[in-house]
Amino acid sequence: MRWLLEVEGLTRRFGGLTAVDGVSLKLGQGELLSVIGPNGAGKTTLFNLVTGLDTPDEGRVRFEGEDITGLPAQELAVRGLARTFQHGRVFANLTVLDNVLVGAHTRLQAARPRLGGVPGLGALAELALALVQPPRVQREERRLREEALEIIALFGTRLAPRIAHPAYSLSYANRRRVEIARALALKPRLLLLDEPTAGMNESETAEMLEIIRELKRRGHTILLIEHKLDLVMQLSDRVIVLDDGRKIAEGLPEAVRHDPAVIEAYLGHRHVGEQATAVPA
Repeated sequence: MRWLLEVEGLTRRFGGLTAVDGVSLKLGQGELLSVIGPNGAGKTTLFNLVTGLDTPDEGRVRFEGEDITGLPAQELAVRGLARTFQHGRVFANLTVLDNVLVGAHTRLQAARPRLGGVPGLGALAELALALVQPPRVQREERRLREEALEIIALFGTRLAPRIAHPAYSLSYANRRRVEIARALALKPRLLLLDEPTAGMNESETAEMLEIIRELKRRGHTILLIEHKLDLVMQLSDRVIVLDDGRKIAEGLPEAVRHDPAVIEAYLGHRHVGEQATAVPA
């Protein structure tokens, strides 16, 4: 398998606390890998290290064979890493459509000329393009708008009738959907989803499961953090389990679910009773 993402010995300390402790993982093209574990296991810190929001004390991150350790998030976005957050982040005063279009900004800028050598000239050129709107810029913006509408259509009646609504007027679940749609607008090589069903009820969770399943069917490579283990077991090609910042298990979903170390981590005791034969769904 061709490895798209390779994490080697990643460690992050905060004072006397080691939040991520020598974690390694590999993620193949088109694969969905889930990272699970109890609260405080280090899952979101791991995401922050991979996506450039934090810098590891030790270890390396490679993306498509390139060492990207410590690169800032905006540079990683240009390379095709897109993520959502445990606590959803949208631009409250922008419409649904404009929120999604924000996700395509790195692609829009990449298509415009970059004028170097003269301080300020690049910024002036960008301003001129925005004001004058030459035909090629208009074509590009129409194309991105069409792509954004196609992404929004993936979420059906949850978002499509609300493209002109400001994000602050949406339900919590719909704001989470907008955040995922915005990440997709980047056309990511790697999509990192941090608890995409957090705060959703059973029917909303089922809808999100089908959306993620469709993204997987379309060939997206996904690194997923999720607490709802029934969803994890249905979607994942492989599962990694963290506890106290360390990787304690890795493998196929059913094997991980019945691993005694995983059961112990979730149930919080050392002696697993006869009826505690799997991680609770």
